Amino acid sequence: MKKQHSLLAYLLIGIGIYFLLRELKIPILTNFYSWQTLLIIIGLALLIHGYSSKYYQNLLAGTIVLGIGIHLHGVQHYSFWIDHWAVYILIVGIAFLVRFIKTKKGLFTGLILITLAVFLIFSVNLPIYFDWLYTVIDLLERFWPVLLIIIGFFLLKRK
Repeated sequence: MKKQHSLLAYLLIGIGIYFLLRELKIPILTNFYSWQTLLIIIGLALLIHGYSSKYYQNLLAGTIVLGIGIHLHGVQHYSFWIDHWAVYILIVGIAFLVRFIKTKKGLFTGLILITLAVFLIFSVNLPIYFDWLYTVIDLLERFWPVLLIIIGFFLLKRK
């Protein structure tokens, strides 16, 4: 199979298996008949394509899409699942680490994002001398789009 068509092939195989299992109505898989499963399939296809064709740029995107699919599936179906906005930062940090394994780029960024995400997820139980941090987190939660705009302009200006 040509490498340029392998991503499409993996996507078609995954989506075909999804709809076949949906038609067979296997009772144990009923929780997976959702749009979140399609995100998981797309993420897996990107990861498999990235590893098999040595096109490692897909590892970052594949891990992010797979992670978001798993997170959204967990939020919908499991009561114990953590539903916090910092989980998305954690997913991106993990994606950087997955990409680092093959490209040796992004280790520092991944570790910073994972550390920040874990800190934010568990920030509800901080000691009293970190009360100022709640104000900072509230500002971040309110004005995070401004941060995205600033990062976007920085990336445009960077060579």
